[in-house]
Amino acid sequence: MIVRPRPHWVRLLFVRRGSLLRRILSQQLFVFFLACAVVLAHGELFHWKVTLTSAPFSLMGVALAIFLGFRINTSYDRYWEARKLWGHVLVGSRNLARQALTLDSGGGVEQTRPFVLGLVAFAVTMRNELRDRPAAANLNGLLPAEVLARVSGARSAPNLVLLWLGGWLRERRDAGMLAPMLAQHMENSLDGLATALGGCERIANTPLPFTYSVILHRSCYLYCMLLPFGLVDSIGWMTPLVVAFVSYTFFALEALSDEIEEPFGIMANDLALDAIVAGVEASLREMLGETPLPAPRPDAEFILT
Repeated sequence: MIVRPRPHWVRLLFVRRGSLLRRILSQQLFVFFLACAVVLAHGELFHWKVTLTSAPFSLMGVALAIFLGFRINTSYDRYWEARKLWGHVLVGSRNLARQALTLDSGGGVEQTRPFVLGLVAFAVTMRNELRDRPAAANLNGLLPAEVLARVSGARSAPNLVLLWLGGWLRERRDAGMLAPMLAQHMENSLDGLATALGGCERIANTPLPFTYSVILHRSCYLYCMLLPFGLVDSIGWMTPLVVAFVSYTFFALEALSDEIEEPFGIMANDLALDAIVAGVEASLREMLGETPLPAPRPDAEFILT
């Protein structure tokens, strides 16, 4: 995720970080030089004059813009839903930690500490699963040894962590340290964490239809490659500049929608899962009376992972 102050409007015109220009530079150069070649050839292709005007491109441009708008809106819906689900993880973890620390009658913070750290472990394993990292990465000190051993080779590590947290609640309830109604309420909160996990898995495992991406990709390139032939007779040497501007809009929107379609990755515009998990851990450790690590900061490229 790109996190930076909004620059002055003049600097915003020339900003490179976050503009996707580096990602689409090769396509931009190809279309620009193709437009230059069309101008030099006066719109001829192998001594055959390509009789195109700007009229059909107006109609095709409107249709293509609508398709691009649908694609980026659909991608952003996935991105925003993923962010809301991680917000539910943060709120649910805080609520469970507060209830365990204030309403458990079994001996104070030290007796409740494993449960609270288990909530941190759930967020960590959820992040690891969504980013295809080893299940036990960054779990040192968060889970009992026997639970960590099970999680290390698990296909769904966050689900096993939730299973252990549910078992902890059952033990406290059976020992009389948690009222049955409170234990049931906390179990419902664990269900909320499981729902958030399932929602993120649904987003991660259900991409947009590949055929739609192929059609849109081909349409963008064909439009931008044919556009110089429709403009050369009317605007002459301005054709490469106009084509470069139009193609930048189409290529950048397609690249942006491709990035946020899978919001759990490590591209510049994906969700900052490492920072979100660090926020969950900081909140819960403060509730335990510990001093959390400093909050993650964006790197030199203003990217927060």
